Amino acid sequence: MSESNTLDLLPVGRRARIVAVDWSQLVDEEAQRLRALGIDEGARVAVSHRGVFGGADPLAIMVGRMTVALRRVHAQAMRVEVLEQ
Repeated sequence: MSESNTLDLLPVGRRARIVAVDWSQLVDEEAQRLRALGIDEGARVAVSHRGVFGGADPLAIMVGRMTVALRRVHAQAMRVEVLEQ
């Protein structure tokens, strides 16, 4: 059985699949941008880096072969299922 948590809590290097996104937590324009980048339910992601200041914002996540900077508040709106390594 795999774990489920929000994307902001995913350890660096761990792979996961986005299983749900609470789009109501995001501004419409931000939600559209994330969807255009392929960040939506079903996407396979991994956190590659975290910011070094304060709340460790932003997160650098891998979506396919693309690296995307994501604010922690956006990552908190995304529930992920950890994949087997």
